[in-house]
Amino acid sequence: MDEDEDARGERRKPPAAAVPLARGLSAKLLVLTACFVLLAEVLIFVPSIAAYRVRWLEEKLSTAAALSIVLVEEDAASLSRQVQDDVLMAIGAKAIAVRDDGVSRLLVVSTMPPEVDEHVDLGNSSMAADMGSALDTLIFGGDRMLRVFGKVGDSSKEFEIVLPDRKLRIAMLGFSRNVAFLALLISLTTAMLVYFAIDRIMIRPIRAMTRSMLDFGRRPDDPGLVIVPGRRDDEIGVAERELAGMQAELQKTLGEQKHLADLGLAVSKINHDMRNILASAQLMTDRLGTIKDPTAQSIAPKLLRALDRAVSYSSGVLAYGRTQEPPPARRRLRLWQVVEDVQQLIGVGAEQNIEFINGIDAGFEIDADPEQLFRILTNLCRNAVEAMASQADSSTVSRLAVMAERQGSVSRILVSDTGPGLPKKARENLFAAFRGSARSGGTGLGLAIAHELARAHGGTLDLVESIGGRTVFAIVIPDQPVRLDDARSGLRRPA
Repeated sequence: MDEDEDARGERRKPPAAAVPLARGLSAKLLVLTACFVLLAEVLIFVPSIAAYRVRWLEEKLSTAAALSIVLVEEDAASLSRQVQDDVLMAIGAKAIAVRDDGVSRLLVVSTMPPEVDEHVDLGNSSMAADMGSALDTLIFGGDRMLRVFGKVGDSSKEFEIVLPDRKLRIAMLGFSRNVAFLALLISLTTAMLVYFAIDRIMIRPIRAMTRSMLDFGRRPDDPGLVIVPGRRDDEIGVAERELAGMQAELQKTLGEQKHLADLGLAVSKINHDMRNILASAQLMTDRLGTIKDPTAQSIAPKLLRALDRAVSYSSGVLAYGRTQEPPPARRRLRLWQVVEDVQQLIGVGAEQNIEFINGIDAGFEIDADPEQLFRILTNLCRNAVEAMASQADSSTVSRLAVMAERQGSVSRILVSDTGPGLPKKARENLFAAFRGSARSGGTGLGLAIAHELARAHGGTLDLVESIGGRTVFAIVIPDQPVRLDDARSGLRRPA
């Protein structure tokens, strides 16, 4: 299969293809930073334009107040119309008035507008009202007439002017353009600074880790593609070190898996010849048993058991090398008979100085696959027999017992022996093939296969106890759940 095709034969892009700049983290970070800064500027802009409007009107009122003081002293009524118009034109107003001691006096006036659109009290205004008025003037203003009044400085007089808002709106638009340009400049500058800082601190290391994962995914067996972590002590440094550790562990695991695959292939190739050789050896052993020689009679059973073990180990390796076990074909079994079959297979008897106890009640039933349950018990019992047979002292009690109990819909089988117990290394790698053997030269496949078969039943295989003189394994297998459709159809079926 082409390396650019998946398991379904469909074409896919190479995993190490570079991400386009427009869709990379850097571009997204740059755009998001600029947008967030602009959003912050917009939130600041509304109170800023409101404050600018108030300041502009205060300046006009202050100018009118200064002129009003002069006009009050010089008697504004004596001024000619041309002078009054020039005064009003200078400040852009239509009329100027002053209120003192509750008396209002119109100082100068041009053409009095027929109506005033908005009254602005500079002495009693709120921020919310100022912002609303500023936006209203900026969007809809330009042809309105404003009446602006309030006190100026420490004066007790209240001054008042009437003026159009056209120049105010023009000034506010100019201020808005300046603010927009400044906001855009600040957002771009901030975005660039944040971009370079984040790119240096985060994006480059993340890009390096991404590139390392993609390259490692293509050639996981190449030690040079394991990422070299830096000395950083932050989250990026932790991620680099963890990634390096996972890649190294995965590379080690893949190497072990490759060795196992090579082993399975080699065993498959020699299995046929091995069985022929073992078959010939068994035939010769049978003939050896017919010889009326005490030495031959004593050697023949041992040789036969050794050959049986060799066949069993070869079969175990082949069974473990299969891709997966078939799903269990479960049915109700009498556990006592299964244990009896296991005892006959492993050949435990008085000649081995091992007592076998089948403590299962004759009526005890279990819901399991008969072949797979037989293999589980055979592996556990054979391991126990081999462990006890290694004890050279004939005075040591050697006993193998199989008990069972039911707790609701769960069956629990206990396999105990009086062997020397499991060493620490075997307990740490209990169900790991080729690492969980309790004796020298063992493969550890028995427990691995038994554990896999127990899990296929939805149950567990656990080591309950392992000390000198006692080792107990527990097999827990729950009954199959009852399917409601089957139960209902059974109830509807006529007797």
